[in-house]
Formats: sequence, C-alpha cells, structure tokens
Amino acid sequence: MATMTAAQRKAQAKAEYDAFVTACPSHKLLDRISDKWVTLTLAALGSGSSHRPGADCAGGPRTMRYSELQRLLAGVSQKMLTQTLRSLERDGLVSRTVVPTVPVTVSYELTDLGLSLYETIRGLKAWAETHMDDVLANRETYDTRVA
Repeated sequence: MATMTAAQRKAQAKAEYDAFVTACPSHKLLDRISDKWVTLTLAALGSGSSHRPGADCAGGPRTMRYSELQRLLAGVSQKMLTQTLRSLERDGLVSRTVVPTVPVTVSYELTDLGLSLYETIRGLKAWAETHMDDVLANRETYDTRVA
C-alpha cells in the first residue's frame, strides 16, 4: 500500500464525505445548521436591520449585539442563544468581537463562510414564508381526513 501525505489523506477524506452516514462530519454539520435557532440566528445576522413582520431578507448583513439578537429571536433563552452563538463561532460561521467598555460590549457578525450559508438559509426562510398558507391548508385537509 502506498504511503499518502497528509494533504492526500485530507483530500481523500473530503471526497468521501457522505451526509447519510451518521459518523460523517457532514452529517453532524447538517444536524447543527438545521437547528431552528442556528437558522434564525444566521437569518437575523444576514438580513440587516429590517426585522419586522413580512419583511424580506433584502437588507445586507450587519453586526449585532447579543441583546439585539435576543430581542429579535422571540422565544430563545439566554442559555440557548449563548450555546448557538458559541457553536457558530466554533464552526467559523460567526465572528465575535469584544469591546472593553463598561459594561463590556459584545457583537456578532457573519464571516465569509457564514455569509455563504446565509444565502441558502435566506432562500429557505423565503420559501417557508411564501408557502406557509399552502402548508397550513394541507395540514388541515390531512387532519380532517385522518381524524
């Protein structure tokens, strides 16, 4: 068997990523980015300041403070938002900036990698908002038929 360099082993492993295999890192990444708080946090950081009902994601990405994110993400607990932001930072999707003021100011923004994922999430969010009436009608029809 031929000896492979570290770069060759890495390239081979990358070619073999299969999200259908539980142990595959891409499977675990899909699990993480499909979490509702991850999706909503990325959408919030990517869609700028126009966060009102019915607003699309047309605004550009911007830096947001922790408190802004917590207000925007209705229902998220402090613990869950902290865990979400830490996991996004660990994966390189979000950068965290600490400014030594009194009190300390902490802000978050999407990295280039996070921006590339945001483009996909933006489409998913738009699809959900556009087709929600259809889904609700289908649920009602199903529930009536099954009950």
